[in-house]
Amino acid sequence: MKSNATGRWSLASPVKTAANPAPADWLRRFGRAAVDFLVPPRCAACDEPVAVQGELCPGCFGRTGFISAPMCVRCGVPFAAAEQGGDAALCPGCRQRLPLFRQARAALRYDQQGRRLILPFKHGDRLDLAPILAPMLVRAGQHLLERADVIVPVPLHRRRLFHRKYNQAAVLAFAVGRLVRKPVLPDALQRTRRTAPLDDKMPEERAREVAGSLRVRPNRAAGVSHRTVLLIDDVMTSGATANACTEALLAVGATAVDVLVAARVPDPRLN
Repeated sequence: MKSNATGRWSLASPVKTAANPAPADWLRRFGRAAVDFLVPPRCAACDEPVAVQGELCPGCFGRTGFISAPMCVRCGVPFAAAEQGGDAALCPGCRQRLPLFRQARAALRYDQQGRRLILPFKHGDRLDLAPILAPMLVRAGQHLLERADVIVPVPLHRRRLFHRKYNQAAVLAFAVGRLVRKPVLPDALQRTRRTAPLDDKMPEERAREVAGSLRVRPNRAAGVSHRTVLLIDDVMTSGATANACTEALLAVGATAVDVLVAARVPDPRLN
């Protein structure tokens, strides 16, 4: 029977309500309570006690540099001041040479606080940070996700994947895909050679290092052809890797490529 005049569900109703939750809900609640009792919730960044497992404490949340306008309309790098922005503002790098990807957006500034979230996730086996980062990416890239047909992570070279044990970009891609119900092709892109670390290289050196190092796997070309692809990565610096991935995707017929990353290294020219 459905609800009566008081708006309550009758005992005969099999439908789940707040007053009469399904057994699966009770099990989930009991499981969460048991975990919280055994492992009290801690801040994901500083380990301070919090109310819910996986959230940031007020102090860490306040120190987190979420990226918002003003920013480059093409690559999404944040501007230091509002007067640098505008409706059609481009950063110096994009004014010099437009990237191949259509647009890029990032959730966080890759500053001291941003590194406290990204580095443990990337190098410290903290895969529990992916469900925390994923909603931040969804907020930052909402319009990119709306027009995306498929999500593709930036790949690791097989040797680096062997040592790291997981591709952090693929973990993020699956977490984002689950939230927005978009398909993920985790192995669409492949690194054809191992590149040198890019950390200390200038943008031009980065571009030369990654040029020709990525391709779409032949058996995955149909999955990206004639589709708008959203490329996912953890950190974006100059955009050289994203550009190389975009080139490979466009070469097999992708309609367009957007880029969404967890954190963005600010351009020192804009400080």
